[in-house]
Amino acid sequence: MNSSIYPCLWFDGNAKAAAEFYCSVFKNSKILQENPVVVTFELNGYKVMGLNGGPKFRFSEAFSFVINCDTQDEIDYYWQKLTADGGREDQCGWLKDKYGFSWQVVPSVLSKLMSDPERGQRVMQAILQMKKLDIEKLENA
Repeated sequence: MNSSIYPCLWFDGNAKAAAEFYCSVFKNSKILQENPVVVTFELNGYKVMGLNGGPKFRFSEAFSFVINCDTQDEIDYYWQKLTADGGREDQCGWLKDKYGFSWQVVPSVLSKLMSDPERGQRVMQAILQMKKLDIEKLENA
């Protein structure tokens, strides 16, 4: 059996605009198909569906996408792009884009740093003081 699992994001009439925005932020991304109700797009090889479902439901932090970044330049890039035009910075590497969707922009090395028994607690304390994560500060914690 071949099945595919992918997220469906509920928008209030602006699914196509959101898909175009996300495709502009992530390289190797494209809109796959669209109609007035649904737009299907691909972000770095991952399929996502945007549904124009109306105002009944809103995004919450209960569901977010994680962006693992190898460099500070990548973190800075995604942070700037996703908070632009009405997005909002949150704590600990979290942000909301202009559509209200939550993202976690984190360094790829974070898991290794957090699992280090000698400094994991210090790394966590450093994270709690940050909005956008700073790799150098985390490595020096």
